[in-house]
Amino acid sequence: MNIQLIRKYNVPGPRYTSYPTVPYWNEVPPTEEEWKREVKGAFDDSQEQGISLYLHLPFCEKLCTYCGCNKRITINHTVEDPYITALLQEWALYLALFGRKPLIRELHLGGGTPTFFSPHNLRRLIKGITAGATVAEGAEFSFEGHPNNTTEQHLQTLYDLGFRRVSFGIQDFDPQVQAIINRIQPYENVLRVTEQARRIGYTSINYDLIYGLPLQTAKSVGKTIAMVNTLRPDRIAFYSYAHVPWTSPGQRRYTEADLPSDEVKRGLYEMGKEMFEQQGYTEIGMDHFALADDALSIASRQGNLHRNFMGYSTSQTRLMVGLGCSSISDTWTAFGQNLKKVEDYQDAVKEGRFPIFKGHLLNREDLVLRQHILNLMCRLQTKWEGSEQKTFSLLDAKARLSELAEDGLIRIEGDSVQVLEHAKPFVRNVCMALDARLWRNKPTTQIFSKTI
Repeated sequence: MNIQLIRKYNVPGPRYTSYPTVPYWNEVPPTEEEWKREVKGAFDDSQEQGISLYLHLPFCEKLCTYCGCNKRITINHTVEDPYITALLQEWALYLALFGRKPLIRELHLGGGTPTFFSPHNLRRLIKGITAGATVAEGAEFSFEGHPNNTTEQHLQTLYDLGFRRVSFGIQDFDPQVQAIINRIQPYENVLRVTEQARRIGYTSINYDLIYGLPLQTAKSVGKTIAMVNTLRPDRIAFYSYAHVPWTSPGQRRYTEADLPSDEVKRGLYEMGKEMFEQQGYTEIGMDHFALADDALSIASRQGNLHRNFMGYSTSQTRLMVGLGCSSISDTWTAFGQNLKKVEDYQDAVKEGRFPIFKGHLLNREDLVLRQHILNLMCRLQTKWEGSEQKTFSLLDAKARLSELAEDGLIRIEGDSVQVLEHAKPFVRNVCMALDARLWRNKPTTQIFSKTI
């Protein structure tokens, strides 16, 4: 990897799970009536396609200092019941708006720690969600599990409810790294839940790993990856650590001096990629790997990969409904984010209000740019249509893309752009070249993690 290019392009930038990115949403959110109109329109237009659901379960018993997610740290499990009640009340608001049973194509439990909740309460939640809906044939149900508290009963209960995919947060097996990020998690626990999931019948197991964590070295990361490879999960998310202590105060437990340098960090990824590929994994999109027969790999080869707030997916739905505090919903033409504080969220739905506090209505330019950025993130290429060039000025974007082409990262042919194979790590930078809202209002302080 070219060190000069890393130094040049390793700048703060979005991960592009959406466009526009959250910091550039309109200051004035949609009104409740506008939000209901956008949701209803998306629902009516996607009857055959179905919808996606994301349920945010924010509770954790311990703070993992690296984590940038919206969470609530508590050991008080009496919070489970009222929170599930609120989730089902919010879902009832959407069901009333839809006017008929939705078809659920995809459902994901994220957090926080979904397995903080008891199997009994998770059953109550999923039964409550599916009671008012139709589950599509082949629907993808997935959840995030913490190896330390995911029990065989959790796995069996969720399997019986239709879940076939589970993602375990590994991060790193090195004891020193685990200590500084407050994520003590023995290998034996990971082995246990992996074997239990396979024995029960889960068809896809994902491991989340992070490179760039404090105190990581090539030796420690190499050992972690070797241990992961012996367990052979179907998918691996090898994420770049996002150091954002201004939004995640837990990261102030350590300083930048504890983090690998930019060059070392990139070297960790290249080493991991090589070790994964030697074991038959294929790089999918950004920071993701999958075995050749995994659905994610197949979707990538066929050009059907999709990306949304849940990450890369094989399912593409126009409407994604986010339930729970801080969840984001997406109608393709609008975004809406729920209140972040648990109590505020619960009070809003108890009063019969959609708990949206922030959002964005996409204009014509947003919609054009959103599709091109999605194309780049999922297929590493895109092409302009002649009529699109009238909706926004491409002159500045083309100048920025030309610099990327001169640096050997992309190929420009007419109105098409392709990210070259060796330049996958720079895909966020390519997307930034098209990000009109970012360039019109460049931040004066750092609001994103670095891109590489």
